[in-house]
Amino acid sequence: MRLSDFILENLEPILQAWENFARTIETPGADLDKEALRDHAEQMLRAIVSDLRTKQTKREQTAKSLSQAPFDNEETAAETHAVTRLMAGFTIDQMVSEYRVLRTSVVSQWMRQVKDGTPINVDDMTRFHEAIDQALAESIASYSRAVEASRNVFLGILGHDLRTPLGAILLGADVLRRSEEASTQATKVANQIYTSVRRASQIVGDLLDLTRCQMGPGIPVKMEDIDLSPLCERVVEEIRAFHPEATVLFEARTPVQGQFDGARMEQVFSNIISNAVQHGDNQFPIKVELENTDDSAIFTVHNVGEPIPEDVLPFIFNPMGRFSQRSVIDHGPTEGLGLGLFIASAIVASHAGSIDIVSDSSTGTTFLVKLPIAE
Repeated sequence: MRLSDFILENLEPILQAWENFARTIETPGADLDKEALRDHAEQMLRAIVSDLRTKQTKREQTAKSLSQAPFDNEETAAETHAVTRLMAGFTIDQMVSEYRVLRTSVVSQWMRQVKDGTPINVDDMTRFHEAIDQALAESIASYSRAVEASRNVFLGILGHDLRTPLGAILLGADVLRRSEEASTQATKVANQIYTSVRRASQIVGDLLDLTRCQMGPGIPVKMEDIDLSPLCERVVEEIRAFHPEATVLFEARTPVQGQFDGARMEQVFSNIISNAVQHGDNQFPIKVELENTDDSAIFTVHNVGEPIPEDVLPFIFNPMGRFSQRSVIDHGPTEGLGLGLFIASAIVASHAGSIDIVSDSSTGTTFLVKLPIAE
């Protein structure tokens, strides 16, 4: 008997083994019925049977073994199963273990037939394992995509809902710190609240930008004809006031007039310069330069300090993997979520520009942003 025929003839005991195991790992209180516990298992088994009965060339078999089978846009039973298991509260480990039980159930029952004298077809067994592996890979990918999507939706809702109470606190703190009737101590506390809430609002804004980038085409920009020089100078002045221990030198050789999103470019300036202040050696000045060529605006920030390792440079704009030179020395966590450079790179990309980094122990670290000057 071929394995495909065996699976169809023994479909019920195989599904019962799947159901029994799923019941042992279901989330307490879920109270899933028989149909929910067997979710898509029969469809997957029938898909495997169909695969076993389909002739394969040597090239197709090799491609499948290397996970290079042709891509099909239609959602498979394995992909749908992953989403339903996620909604039922199953972890990805629990979902993976279901496939292990399914594989074991089919193989063990099939081997019992072999012991009774039924000849085994090695090709059937090989293709069965490949089919299970393919279904498992589809489920894992689908589960991961669903988790990513739900996380992005959560971040978007969280960021949106936090803006209103943070705005109210910021407004109240601003009123208190400007009040002439408040005592010195009250004014000091109000200033601390105002600074902290501004920082919290910036983090919320970064979370919303992160969500926009991961769920859509990128960070939206509103172009207008502006000069970047006064914007950059204002950002430098704010950073000087916030970090009096650092020396920030600014030079704008010419007006940099063009089509840009002013508010977004302020984010780029602030994030990159603040990164230089945080990770650079404050015994040396940070040099900020802004100039234009015939068709581009050039923004550079240079700081002296511990260089960024070569193996880290390709991941410097990873939204959750910011590298901190100081953390290597102090063995401590970095401040913030590490979204600053990611947001800056996304804004630059929305302007059709580029951002590059050069870092070594002899010359220090230089960020170079190049933006086309659109007419």
